[in-house]
Amino acid sequence: MLVWRHGAGRLRDFISPTLSAPFLSIIIPAHNEESRLPRTLEQVFAFLSAQKYSAEVLIVENGSDDGTFNIAQEFARQNKNLHVLRESNRGKGLAVRRGMLEARGEFRFMCDADLSMSIEQVNKFFPPALNNIDIAIGSREAPGAVRYDEPSFRHIGGRVINTVIRLLILPGLQDTQCGFKCFSADAARQVFTHQTLAGWSFDIEILYIARRRKLRVREVPIHWRFDAHTKLSAVQDALRMLRDIFLIRRNARRGLYDSSA
Repeated sequence: MLVWRHGAGRLRDFISPTLSAPFLSIIIPAHNEESRLPRTLEQVFAFLSAQKYSAEVLIVENGSDDGTFNIAQEFARQNKNLHVLRESNRGKGLAVRRGMLEARGEFRFMCDADLSMSIEQVNKFFPPALNNIDIAIGSREAPGAVRYDEPSFRHIGGRVINTVIRLLILPGLQDTQCGFKCFSADAARQVFTHQTLAGWSFDIEILYIARRRKLRVREVPIHWRFDAHTKLSAVQDALRMLRDIFLIRRNARRGLYDSSA
């Protein structure tokens, strides 16, 4: 874990007793991302090269039928801090879980391959910008957040879905589905070892687990740009989420989220 020196306020004041572990891990799930992944990785590594902290990047390719895996491997040959994992089964939740549990960073940041949030904003999610928080989640609704190019019908649909989520399972959280979230190493272990959902609803499940385990969650306002090539289907994914919310509640009644294993 990181040690915070009393009164310190700069990144160099954080000391990691485990010198071999990087300060930050960036986990990017990638399914059929051959067109977007090269530009994203170029931006990520250009950003990291200018930072004072150590970092690693994990690409978790899962079930792609294009050149995503080969592209990721080629970048890994050029960047020693890039690790490529492969999951044969599809599912964003499955990919994120694998990356979070295999990452070594003191802070572990999940990042969408479309990079709809500029990578420069990642520093808002962990110390010294944000302290005493176990999980920081990107929010397109928190005060100070800005949305770019999003059609009004998509925004309205998203707010309807979030209203249902707040009423049924996660009161108070205004944006559970944003693809940019940061976990301390301990929070990642507590949450992702209990995750059961492999699909899009995994965000709801991991935040529900975090609350049951009394982890501290903070919404971080971001500048976010809508991607017209989004893989989400508003109606179908909303129905799946509704089904999965009841599944999560059933899992909770069975005690699946409460064990120490």
